[in-house]
Amino acid sequence: MTDEWRGWQEAAETALYGDRGFYRSPEGPAGHFRTSVHASPLFAAAVARLLAGTAKELGTDRVDLVDLGAGRGELLTGVLAALPGIAPAGLAVRAYAVEIAARPPGLDPRIEWCAEPPQRVRGLLFANEWLDNVPTPVAETDADGVDRYVLVRTADGAERLGAPVTGADADWLRRWWPSAGPGSRAEIGRPRDEAWARAVAAVSEGLAVAVDYAHVREARPPFGTLTGFRAGREVRPVPDGSCDLTSHVALDACAAAGAGRGVEPEVVDQREALRGLGISGERPSLALASTDPAAYVRALASAGEAAELTARGGLGDFGWLMQRVGTSLSSPSGE
Repeated sequence: MTDEWRGWQEAAETALYGDRGFYRSPEGPAGHFRTSVHASPLFAAAVARLLAGTAKELGTDRVDLVDLGAGRGELLTGVLAALPGIAPAGLAVRAYAVEIAARPPGLDPRIEWCAEPPQRVRGLLFANEWLDNVPTPVAETDADGVDRYVLVRTADGAERLGAPVTGADADWLRRWWPSAGPGSRAEIGRPRDEAWARAVAAVSEGLAVAVDYAHVREARPPFGTLTGFRAGREVRPVPDGSCDLTSHVALDACAAAGAGRGVEPEVVDQREALRGLGISGERPSLALASTDPAAYVRALASAGEAAELTARGGLGDFGWLMQRVGTSLSSPSGE
């Protein structure tokens, strides 16, 4: 790492994915923050239901499952474990973990580890908290009302304004994140739009899903959302490789970028998506406590985990962007 001034996209790319980047660390993302995957095995079970439903809609007993930004394979491990109790007997799953880090030891041999998603995916491509780690340029409106790139110093995260935003980035800001006036900031989501469009293009038939904390054009945060995470705590974003660098996703822009290959994309919150997949958070009946106390305790624990996954102001507010490709899939369910 050096003290040079660079745009946030370039600096974050190196800090996260360079040779000594944050996402190459041995502990992986789970060592620094907790996603829905880590919160409860119910999340993996919901994805298993979604995969089984996708296979049913495709009329196949052989289906692909691609985890884009797979961490250390936690989601795929959970889905494969949940499938026997969810999917019909005989469903064959080809599981692909897409991740830049090395394959972790002891991973289920059924999971293929790859740096890029396979092409012609027929099944489910799932990207949980992936888009928020696709680095973007950051813009700030100066005192004269001109949108300028924000430059950052690698060593300490200090910032200064650079050149005016022009070209495709300026077009993106005008369409998706108009300035709120001098001092306002925006993360230019064009690289994420392009990344999502490439991901959707890898699916020949089936469903592509992106899950992330998000905002829409009508409610963009006036000062952006760029932040850092280290060891479970939010920290000042410094692109030195010591912390995660993340910002909320303009999922509406990503949806537009990935549209055109099938049914119009749909964006719902995680609360709605998981309820459609059988995760409600409803407490078990008290009657069960007297007839089967052990079952009641298990059901109560499960309800607590489901409540966390669907909580308002928390994981339940995450957006699910669902793009169906070449199919008549009608809902995020396993029915």
